[in-house]
Amino acid sequence: MNNAGFWKRFAAIFIDSFLLSLFAFVLMFFLGFFIGGMLSEPEMIAKISNFGMLINVVIVWLYFAIQESSKQQATLGKRVLGIYVTGKDGSRLSFAQATIRYFSKYLSSILMIGFIMAAFTKNKQGLHDMIADTLVVNR
Repeated sequence: MNNAGFWKRFAAIFIDSFLLSLFAFVLMFFLGFFIGGMLSEPEMIAKISNFGMLINVVIVWLYFAIQESSKQQATLGKRVLGIYVTGKDGSRLSFAQATIRYFSKYLSSILMIGFIMAAFTKNKQGLHDMIADTLVVNR
């Protein structure tokens, strides 16, 4: 297996982040449009904001976990760049393994060290890849 490099992975996450941000913008626009009249009370604004953050975490988690455990083994950004996620033995990820990989990214995001590790480790693994026992490889 030919491991995908840091910059290719970076570009894939950039594409995925753009798509998810666009989706969130459209969703929030329509929610704001339809719920706008309810936002006259500060308590309601706080409740909707907290609910929105929770929904965002769930949508992003499902976006990554479902796609990385699918037949394609890749998010839209990874597919565009011709890379995919696999188990260390070349197997397709289970939904649970993809979920572990996703939530481990929160650890990787501490000072971005876990992501930067992908540029320097032997198998080009980030911390989240090591935790979930995964590789990102070229097609």
